Amino acid sequence: MTTHLGLPDGITACLFDLDGVVTRTAVVHAAAWKAMFDAFLRERDGTDFQPFTDSDYERYVDGRPRADGVRAFLASRGIELPEGTPDDPPEAQTVNGLGNRKNAALLERIRTDGVEPYEGTLRYLHAVRAAGLATAIVSSSANTREVLRSIDAERLFDVRIDGVVARERGLPGKPRPDTYQAAARDLGVEPSRAAVFEDALAGMEAGRAGHFGYVVGVDRVGQADALRAHGADRVVKDLAELGGDA
Repeated sequence: MTTHLGLPDGITACLFDLDGVVTRTAVVHAAAWKAMFDAFLRERDGTDFQPFTDSDYERYVDGRPRADGVRAFLASRGIELPEGTPDDPPEAQTVNGLGNRKNAALLERIRTDGVEPYEGTLRYLHAVRAAGLATAIVSSSANTREVLRSIDAERLFDVRIDGVVARERGLPGKPRPDTYQAAARDLGVEPSRAAVFEDALAGMEAGRAGHFGYVVGVDRVGQADALRAHGADRVVKDLAELGGDA
């Protein structure tokens, strides 16, 4: 049985990813990653470098904390760099330096182009809260609070577990389920009574690994089959399809 929100009976909390689910920032993230990695690879390998691809983004980077994404992609190319520290400058040739270089490119794009929300998601969020369900935002981004404030959506979430909080608490990122589990704990609900809303394959794996009550894959880029294979109970193109007042 499902409720008017398209969720199974017994779900009392909804845990939402940010980029690609609430905001149209996934494409901005992807562009910033590509710009950073292509520049790094061109400098390293010359004009014959192999560019960073959409497939690389989906397999190694999407949904993961910055340093994890850098590390996973470099490993796929057989490249090793020193770890450095989270405070490394963007020009540092370290894992953290490359991550910070990507973040600088992302923030510049956001300042230039702004951030757009998915209106279907905002309407669904209002419907979820009107029905009395608790809500959390769960993102690997360290810019989550700023992005939510830019679209006046911070007030729609009872709990925020993002890159800043994960670092403070020592939580590993997706595809590990720890950040989603932390959100459920902060809301005072068991994972089995919480639904996860994600657009990234790493997020699907986190939802499945954490034994959450329902995992919704949001297909923004035509990867419905992959979302199902990685753990989605249901795949939609927009949260408006789930019902409620959306």
